[in-house]
Amino acid sequence: MKRRELLTLFGGGAAAGLATATGREKAATVLATAPSPLQTAQTATRRGLPPLKITDVKVILTEIGGNHLTNVKVLTSEPGLYGIGCGTHAERPIIVAETIDKFLKPLAVGRNVDEIEQIWQTAWIAPYWRASVDANNAMSAIDGALWDIMGKRAGMPVYALMGGKVREGIRMFGNAGGRSLQDLEDNVRRLQQDGYQHVRINPVGGGGDGGAGGGRGAGGRGGRGAAQGGPGGLPVSQGGGGFGARGTDAAYITGLVSALDHLRKTVGWDIELCHDVHERPHPAGALTLAKAVEQYRPFFMEDLFAPEDAAWHQHVREQCSTAIAMGELFVNQNEWLPLVANRWIDFIRMHISAAGGLNLARKVAHCCEFFGVRTAWHGPANVSPVGHAVNLHLDLSLYNFGIGEGGNFPDEIKELFPGVPEIRKAVRYSNDLPGLGVDIDEKVAARYPLKTPGSNRGARDTEGAPRRP
Repeated sequence: MKRRELLTLFGGGAAAGLATATGREKAATVLATAPSPLQTAQTATRRGLPPLKITDVKVILTEIGGNHLTNVKVLTSEPGLYGIGCGTHAERPIIVAETIDKFLKPLAVGRNVDEIEQIWQTAWIAPYWRASVDANNAMSAIDGALWDIMGKRAGMPVYALMGGKVREGIRMFGNAGGRSLQDLEDNVRRLQQDGYQHVRINPVGGGGDGGAGGGRGAGGRGGRGAAQGGPGGLPVSQGGGGFGARGTDAAYITGLVSALDHLRKTVGWDIELCHDVHERPHPAGALTLAKAVEQYRPFFMEDLFAPEDAAWHQHVREQCSTAIAMGELFVNQNEWLPLVANRWIDFIRMHISAAGGLNLARKVAHCCEFFGVRTAWHGPANVSPVGHAVNLHLDLSLYNFGIGEGGNFPDEIKELFPGVPEIRKAVRYSNDLPGLGVDIDEKVAARYPLKTPGSNRGARDTEGAPRRP
């Protein structure tokens, strides 16, 4: 910082003191306390100076703990001021990165950083065919970074920009599975001791469903009792049903009902139990399942049907009161809006980056509020901590928050993403730093390059036929 700028910034009294200071030590002390680039940017904003420009968009790809993470750093014309965003599409990170580099970066560079809505709407129609999941993730990465920048410039957390906190923290659900009913019961009780009031269970012998962090209370894909590999290396059904696979609907429904019955008789009725159906049964079987579990009062059944079978939700609502969570695979409003407007679902379960990012998710959530639908954003380990921070800031500011997904993060993730939100007694809290509150260490990121370009999803049944995940 030049001496004249320093004198101006410190004002008349401080400037006079600096001008008459005796010795270099005092001048050095004043210079050492000069504002940081972030503080300078905030001061400039309050003085009404021209908006900052986007100068660069850097894609940061990492593979850590078996998860492919896609993040961006959006740089601005103010040195040292940047934003971090998440566009993680774990199966296709290369395509998202290419979309950002070749199409959205040229679109964004040179624009004002505070034109979030305009940039989002421009990116939405840029590929002509809307609602491509790859384009949505690419948009989400830049969108989240712009919200991060806005918060940093204002010196406020993102939740404050959206109206402030409605709650101090967001309650999370844990994951429990096991090889036997007793094992399942023991795991649920351990989660209760950790403060969890909501537990997502798997039928005995089923694979664990993932949450961020991979620790107890978070789960991790392919945990204890996970299904074994089948034809083509894909999982097959093991009675209760491995993750993403199915055998007979009867065996799967029987396994889930047995697990719920055992837990209600042993653990009791005060704990909220839920389950990720993940489209395992055929639609008619899913309807049977919803009716069969109604007596056990589940908190929700997740993804009873595939998006293309969404009309079946009407039949569920007409025949039973089982709460439904839906939306992990949704990428455009034609998928979720009819379900919300008709009150056929109870929780919106979108993977926020796949749907288009924070800017869209806040609109979805506000729409859901008027129809009594609560949020339960998708939050497994293949969502980066930046994405989890987006979920957190939204839910802190939303009246219709339902439940959060995710666990505490392992040490290597904490090193890579300084500022990750923490969970204490099953409640996730914000660190209340400006912006999203999470950064990314590029030097650490260099230690975790992509080893593979992504992965293919899917499963096969016991006869080797492909099944939809």
